[in-house]
Amino acid sequence: MPRRISSVVGREFGEGVRRAIEQTRLTHRELAEALDWDPAKLSDLVRGKGGVNESDLKQLLGYCRVKPDEVRRLLRLFHETRENGYLQIPAQMQSLITQERLANAITSLSLNLIPGRLQTVDYMRAVIAASARSKEIDWEEVIAAKLARREFFHWSRQFVFYIHEQALHLPVGGPDVMKDQLLHLLGMAQRTYITLRIVPTAIGAHAGVSGAFMLLEYEKFEPVVYLESKNSSLFLEDKAVLDTYTAVLKLLDQQALDAEQSKELITSILM
Repeated sequence: MPRRISSVVGREFGEGVRRAIEQTRLTHRELAEALDWDPAKLSDLVRGKGGVNESDLKQLLGYCRVKPDEVRRLLRLFHETRENGYLQIPAQMQSLITQERLANAITSLSLNLIPGRLQTVDYMRAVIAASARSKEIDWEEVIAAKLARREFFHWSRQFVFYIHEQALHLPVGGPDVMKDQLLHLLGMAQRTYITLRIVPTAIGAHAGVSGAFMLLEYEKFEPVVYLESKNSSLFLEDKAVLDTYTAVLKLLDQQALDAEQSKELITSILM
């Protein structure tokens, strides 16, 4: 079956509308009748096929008693559903979490730090403490959101983490924190659906020197690349961009240590 054409922002919008509908505890047919809509119109909206205007959407969200902040977010997403690329601020991790939940394969490259999904809480706190950070953000909530992403570690998905060796040696939080972090990495590497690949410092320049990224692949949708910076993050969906990052991963597959060699390297650092 061919993959559906669906953008990240479109899927995020659809998830938001579905959550709004679910809180009414009405079936789609019952809700359509209450709004005096054709049931197909509501179905098309949820599936991202269009067929409604802004007034229709406001009517639906008002009936579902959606809170003002969520209404504004969904209206913004509604106007962006035709965009091929989606920018979001770090405090709003909901889009990333949604896409990770939908993906059946996630591959990432990390250079200076252990990947967020594999970090211990003490490691997370040490990274935050050493960073320039906004006082307006509740960083404990950020940590809680990062921990929530671990719920998607499951045998039904495949995870590959390319980690540069320098991340293993950077003393984040001190010796005890790093020891626990490396032990945690080894523990996670025992799971059959998680693969750790260390990019050794000895090879010098490598295919991923341009920066960290994540590739999310889906059963029903085209893949996307996720980039994160200090002040924003970006989902990339353009085919040429995807081809470039896919090529990077193919080279990294040749340059990185294999899974067993990677575990041996981590173990040697602990000794």
